[in-house]
Amino acid sequence: MSTSNLIDEMISQAKLSKKHTAKQQKVVDAAIKIFAEKGFANTSTSEIAEQAGVAEATIFRHYGTKENLLLSVILPFIKDFIPRMADEIFNGLLSQNPATFEQFLRALIKNRIDFISDNRKLFQILVKEVMYREEFKQELAPLVSEIIIHHFNKVIETFKEREDLIDKPTPILIRMLLTFLYGYFTSRYVLITDNFVKNEEEEVDEVVRFIMGGLRKPV
Repeated sequence: MSTSNLIDEMISQAKLSKKHTAKQQKVVDAAIKIFAEKGFANTSTSEIAEQAGVAEATIFRHYGTKENLLLSVILPFIKDFIPRMADEIFNGLLSQNPATFEQFLRALIKNRIDFISDNRKLFQILVKEVMYREEFKQELAPLVSEIIIHHFNKVIETFKEREDLIDKPTPILIRMLLTFLYGYFTSRYVLITDNFVKNEEEEVDEVVRFIMGGLRKPV
């Protein structure tokens, strides 16, 4: 899914809301496009107002702050998008019948690299808001525990039954895996943004090898 498609999907969903006036809808459309293009920190309310064709006071009257505008724009979409995305990813990868967890993991990492690369700005906004805004974290935490962890639990249990992974409690394995993956994608796309990856395939191989070193069942 490309950035433009994701932005179009966000705008389409926002238009379904019956809470928005015509002016609010223009503000939301403009905010989504500019946030995705420039990032949240580099976007001003005056820019959003100009592109939306409204007075800047309109934004403050309806949303109060740029932060509140961001929450009203992104949170409803993310809360709807994450369950659909998780189902699509996990069901799609498992339908390929990977013989080992290593094969599944490699396909998952490649899939997420492609997606985040296409949606870098939106990913950066999401990660930074989760890191620094408690209300954002509280809204998304249930989605992680109920949706993402549920899917990983199914995958981990499947490959433990095949004796492909170490015999440790599944919640511990999931925490180890998610901690590393979150740290890896955050460092690559948010904290260390220089293009230091010279060979995509080699990097993915090293990441998979590193993870599997702790998860693979000893022969």
